[in-house]
Order: sequence, then C-alpha cells, then structure tokens
Amino acid sequence: MPHVRDNGAPMRRIARRLLAATLAACATPVLAMHGIEAGDIRRDGAPCNDFFDYANGAWRASHPIPDYMDRWSRRWESGEVNKEHVRDILAELSARTDWPAGSAEQLSGDFYAACMDEKSVNALGVKPVQPMLDEIRAIKDKAGVQRTIGHLHDVGIAVPFTIVAASDLHEPTRVIAHVAPGTLGMPDRDYYLKPDKRFVEAREKYLAHVTKMFELAGAKPAAAKADAQAVFAFEKRLAEASLDNVQLRDPKLQDNKTTFAQLGELVPAFDWKAYFDAARIPHDDVNVTEPRFLRQVQKEFASTPAAQWRTYLEWHVLNAAADTLSAPFVEEHFAFNGKYLTGATEMKPRWKRCAEATDNQLGEALGRKYVEKYFPPEAKARMQDMVKNILLAMKDTIQGLDWMGDATKQKALEKLATFNPKIGYPDKWKDYAGVKVTRGSYWDDVVSASRWNVADGRSQIGKPVDRGRWGMTPPTSNAYYNPLLNEIVFPAGILQPPAFDVNATDAVNYGAIGVVIGHEISHGFDDQGAQFDAQGRLANWWTQEDEARFKARAECVVKQFDGYFIEPGIHHNGKLVLGESIGDLAGAKLAFLAYRKSREGKPAEPTLDGFTPEQQFFLSWGQWRGDEIRPETQRTMVQGDPHPIAKYRVNGPLSNLPAFRDAFQCKADAPMVRQGAGRCEVW
Repeated sequence: MPHVRDNGAPMRRIARRLLAATLAACATPVLAMHGIEAGDIRRDGAPCNDFFDYANGAWRASHPIPDYMDRWSRRWESGEVNKEHVRDILAELSARTDWPAGSAEQLSGDFYAACMDEKSVNALGVKPVQPMLDEIRAIKDKAGVQRTIGHLHDVGIAVPFTIVAASDLHEPTRVIAHVAPGTLGMPDRDYYLKPDKRFVEAREKYLAHVTKMFELAGAKPAAAKADAQAVFAFEKRLAEASLDNVQLRDPKLQDNKTTFAQLGELVPAFDWKAYFDAARIPHDDVNVTEPRFLRQVQKEFASTPAAQWRTYLEWHVLNAAADTLSAPFVEEHFAFNGKYLTGATEMKPRWKRCAEATDNQLGEALGRKYVEKYFPPEAKARMQDMVKNILLAMKDTIQGLDWMGDATKQKALEKLATFNPKIGYPDKWKDYAGVKVTRGSYWDDVVSASRWNVADGRSQIGKPVDRGRWGMTPPTSNAYYNPLLNEIVFPAGILQPPAFDVNATDAVNYGAIGVVIGHEISHGFDDQGAQFDAQGRLANWWTQEDEARFKARAECVVKQFDGYFIEPGIHHNGKLVLGESIGDLAGAKLAFLAYRKSREGKPAEPTLDGFTPEQQFFLSWGQWRGDEIRPETQRTMVQGDPHPIAKYRVNGPLSNLPAFRDAFQCKADAPMVRQGAGRCEVW
C-alpha cells in the first residue's frame, strides 16, 4: 500500500481515492447479480388475484405475439434468439466449401446451405419426391405395399405403424423393438371422431388441404378430391382403433411384450421376417404398444385394395416432404398446420426453418459448435450444483411425508438415489459416419440424414442400453425425464437467459430453471413415473394404502385443472395434464426449498426493485413461464397436449403453495390462495 502523508483535507481525499483504487486493483472483479425484470410487471395488477397477469402482464401488453409464432413470452423470445445463435454458426460453416467430407462442419454447413437455396428448391417443384411417388404408383399388390412401407420406414415416414428402439419395460438395461401406431394427418384421433363443431370444421379444412396437396402433385381436381376422401376414410379407421390421449398416459396399457412369432400371429398378412431382415432388426421379443391398432392394420392388409393403399401412402410422402419442396407445397402445408391449427398468420423466416431442420437432423454435429460458443464450463458447474440441491430437497420432502409409510418411503428414496442428471451435452458425440450431404438437393439431404438416424436407432435393438445417448440435441430449448433410464436431461439450449443466467441472483435462477429441474425430478414420481421403480422397470413399488393416498392427492390436481377454462365450453382435461401439473406443483415447491437451503450460511440476497428474494423467486417463474398464446393454439393444446396453457402453469401450482401466499402476504380468501380440501399437495 502506498504511504500518504496527512497534511489536511485535500490530502485525505486523495488518500481515500488512492486506497479505493488500490483495493479495486487487488480484488477479483465481482459482477452485480441482477434480479427479475421489474419493467415486465403489471403494476396496476394484484399478485394475489392473478399472478400470471401481474408477473409479466406489462411485457405481454407491449410485446404482441409475432405473426410467425403461436405463443410469446421472454421464454419463447429466448428460444428464437437461440435460433439466431444457431444461424450464426451455420452461416459461418456454410460460407466455406472446403470442409473435410463427412466432418461435422461439412454436414451442418452444406445441409443448411441446401435448405437456404430457395431458388433451386422452387425450381425443382415436386421432382425431388417423384421417385418415391413413382414407386408408390407402381404398387400392384400387397407385396408391393409391404415393400414400399419398408422403404418409407427407412427414411422415417411412419405409416401405418412404426418401429422404434427403446428399453424393455421390464428389463430396461436391454433395448428392444417397440411396434407403435404411425402418423395421422391431423393432431390426434378425436379430430376424426368427435362431433363437436370445432372438430367437424377441422375435418372440412383437412379434406380441403389434402385435396390441394394432391392437386399440387399433379392430380386433377375431381381425382384429388376423391383421393382426399379415401385418405380420410383410411385414417379414420386407424383413429378408431387408437388409444385416446388420456389412455396414452397409462404405461400399463402400452405394455404388451410379444414374441416374434406372436407378432406374426397378430398381423399374419404382413411378412415380418422380410421386414425385420431388411431393417437388420433381430427376431427377438418386441413390445406392441397398441394391439388393437395392429389388429386394424391386419384388416387393412387383408381387405383394403392396393389402389387405396397407394393413395394413403402417396399422401403421407407429400405430407412428410412438404416443407422441403417448392413454395406452393410449403405454403399449403402452413395454411393448415400453421395458420389454421395454431393461428400463426405467417411462416417463420426461411433461415429459422432451415436452422430448425439442421438441428433436427444433425443436432449433435451442430451441437458441438453450439456448446463451444454458448455453454461455458462455469454454467455447467452452477447448474450441477442446483440439480444437487434440488435432489436433496426432494429427499427431505420424501422423508418428511406424513401420508407415506416407511416401506414405500424407502423405495422412493432408492429411486431418487439412482437419478442420473445430464447437463448441457453428451460426453460422447455421434460421428454421423455414412451421411452424405451435398448442396444439390435439400430433399435428398433430408432423406440421407433421416436414413442415418433411423438406422442409428435400429442399431441399438438387441443390445445393452447405451446410457450416454441423448433424446434431445444440445441446442434444444427444452428438458425431459426418461423413466426407463431414470434420467433428467437439460440441454445447453435451455440453459440460457432468462431460464438460467450466471449473472442472475440465486432467487431468479431457482425460480426459473430451478422449477424446471424440480419439475423433471418430480416426473419420476408423477402418475406415470411413479409406476417405474429404481431400476426403471414398470413395477409397482407402493404399498396398497400408500398408492391409494397418492391417487387421492393426484385426484385433487385433476379436479383443479378440470375447472380451468380457456373459453366458454372448453376446459382442460385434468387427467390429460395430470403429470405436467404434478410436475409444476412439486417443481415450484422443491426449487423454493432448495433455494432456501442453498442460502444457509450465506448472506441473505438483497431486496431488488422493491421485491424480496422470495418474491423474486416466484416472479421469476411467472415471467419465464408467462406465455401469451393464440386462441387456436390453446384449443389444440387443450385437446391433446399434456401441458396446461401458461396461465394455469403459473397460477395453478402457486395457488397451492403456502410459501407463495406468505411471500406476497395474500389474504386467506384471495383468488391465488386455495384452502382446505381445495388445496392440492402431492409431493
């Protein structure tokens, strides 16, 4: 330290400045941690009346949904910014043409460049898929139908069924083939079957859409209309034989392990030996997720004329390829699937669609570059610490439950102890060996990448499960829980502001990504996850009494969400959204407990912008999850999405939490306070 003489006030001021400058030079720079977005709050609102409106109502009022989006919030804005990051990487890669053939840079860059060459794509029209259409139109008999189905499956066109590689439900260390229903042209079975006005209208729009697509492919109007009606009739028969969206949430209904010989007995009209041999799938046991659906497929093979099969298969090729073809196909595809079903009024810019497509097909090739630029080691370390704390909060919660007996608690704790968190990116990257990508034909690139991805999945069948594989790409702004592997997975794409920010306070991070972490952990103990044990097996680990208590608590959540309407006459189906709603409820509780625990022995975080750390925690959730959603999208979500709309993902869980009530000093009769038997708590 420099020595300073005391010769009066001026020297003392100089000394103080010198001292401050020296201390600043010796200290490690400390960034001021920011709190919530105070300007997003609707100040004339009331947190205890409608927290969704209060937390970010001002932001939503000044940020209308962009024409190309179906919902909007800071979360979705962040996702679109993320795509700008992906675009920047791809633009840099595609600017060079001398990358080594087959390298991650060459594959990603050339795929994106081919997609962005809109002039060439438009000039080709329907020609890229003409070879597939010619093969379909040449079908003369059932053998030709089967052969073509196999070829379509090879490139990921899942009609009328599909085969996917996944863990055995009872021996999850092994991968087996799961035979499941394929793709329908409308969102789900109810669109084909229910008499409600909105579904009748959807069927009319769908028939017009399919007709137009056939016309674009060269059919005369009368023939196109007849073909559309044939497609609808075919798909309706498949829909009638399918499980509904609530039934699909019950893993026991999809647990139908079958020998290879029994599969042949279920659908004798299909040559399974030839199919499995061509696909290089071993003739081992399989799981048939929906036997009734396959029995309908057997009827179609046995009785549907080849001409109807040709029409059905041609439609699904056109539907699968539409976004890769010329502008008329892209625009017609958007008119039904975008504008009508979601309410978006314009397509996303082409660069966004191309960035999404590259990520979808070559996500780990692109992901390496993404992680290098946008996911630093300190972010991963802080995220790992948060996951650890929230797992500990779940442990404390289980141990403190008054409704669960010791035997079931022990099983629950055993399961919790085997949770495997994955953060950011895989430890081992896919190398995409054998994928051929050029700048000559976008559709051919999609086919090449799809063929590789299908073969990569099939290659796992019959082998021990590879726990290093990921079900999402690193740039993906999402997260998931896999009950068969008992893993929670958080790609780097979601670990970006505002969900997760290394420069935000703990209150803000625990209130946003922390609730997401708790949400994914609690999926292991929701109405689905609770049916899988510590080893990932579909097995009951509950005592009869505890299971009954669990179901009673879950029924409280069902009733709560049954009462949430999006418009008169249309409300959420509590059974459909039960798992996600349990996840949000438990996630908010666990993250808050973990936040409190993480601050023990540390100075309290400051009150910022007039909000205490506890208030910042809940505001962070309301601001990250607070989407404005188009009415058309809400109707589609209520019908088939297991997630509630954003308003109820905010207000629903928080209205059950005493910690929220206390943070905002809500009165007992406030709308955001549920009391007595109406207050739900599962975990």
